[in-house]
Amino acid sequence: MDVWFGFQGKMAQDMTEKELLKMEIDQLKKEVKLERQMVSKTAKEIKDYIESMAAEDPLLKGIPEDKNPFKEKGGCIIS
Repeated sequence: MDVWFGFQGKMAQDMTEKELLKMEIDQLKKEVKLERQMVSKTAKEIKDYIESMAAEDPLLKGIPEDKNPFKEKGGCIIS
């Protein structure tokens, strides 16, 4: 399977070592600019959000029959 990196339209195996290193440096420059946060803080925020939205989650509480788009409209009658 070919790996596509989008570096000037070339596939990874067609790139020179210099091009690969330049691409890696460019990626690292992007990553170093990202604001980092402690996992303990973000995990708590995600947990709190999930718990606050649980009452509205159709996978947890189900879908009311009158609002279920997948409910069968009518049954098949064999006579």
